[in-house]
Amino acid sequence: MAFAFGILGNIVSFLVYLSPLPTFYRIYKRKSTEGFQSIPYSVALFSAMLLLYYAFLKTDNQIMLITINSVGTCIEATYLLVYMIYAPRTAKIYTAKLLLLFNTGVYGAIVLSTFFLSKGHRRAKIVGWVCAAFSLCVFAAPLSIMRLVIRTKSVEYMPFPLSFFLTICAVMWFFYGLLIRDFYIAFPNILGFAFGIAQMILYTIYKNAKKGVLAEFKLQELPNGLVFPTLKKAENTDTNPNDQPEDTAMTEGGARDKAVEPSGELKV
Repeated sequence: MAFAFGILGNIVSFLVYLSPLPTFYRIYKRKSTEGFQSIPYSVALFSAMLLLYYAFLKTDNQIMLITINSVGTCIEATYLLVYMIYAPRTAKIYTAKLLLLFNTGVYGAIVLSTFFLSKGHRRAKIVGWVCAAFSLCVFAAPLSIMRLVIRTKSVEYMPFPLSFFLTICAVMWFFYGLLIRDFYIAFPNILGFAFGIAQMILYTIYKNAKKGVLAEFKLQELPNGLVFPTLKKAENTDTNPNDQPEDTAMTEGGARDKAVEPSGELKV
């Protein structure tokens, strides 16, 4: 049963890793990142690298973790490469600093400190706790989009298929971790399952709600459940369409998008 849940977990996780493909196809086609941020993909890469390191430290039942996190590392690295090719200069510099500080500095510090200051089973235990803590932070991230749904009474920016598959993913990895008695894998997915159920309940409540005059958002989705909404100021319907602010860019489809700084902050 552990093997079956591991296979199912690999399949569902792989599909979730591929969920940003339409976004990057759009980036490739338009030769522009259009205000999308690199933070979600950097975090996803860090998560995959950290779990991959933990998997190599395990003495048994590590093959399922190695396969999916190896694939995840390659996919997220490819996303970031495409992003760096088409991002504006300021976004490239920000992403480079983020990767150096977070994916190289923090990850390197974890690897080196656990390698030199601990041995054997204790090393795997320490890295397991680090993975569990980071996974809990990742699974808590949907709180922001859930708050957005409640505030706007709109599920436009919380797609049901993504919430559903992230919930299924959490269920698979929970049972896999439980069956192999790896609580560093099982425990964080309890929170992932709970937030997934909560998102689907919110979707059921607000799916038919009438939309008022709401601010527009861009949504970026992370395979592990992280959601980064980028807030844009709502357009004034009384404004002359020919009067276009200096910081507004015209997309190929004719829609106007506010420029988004790559600082990771929500800009109103």
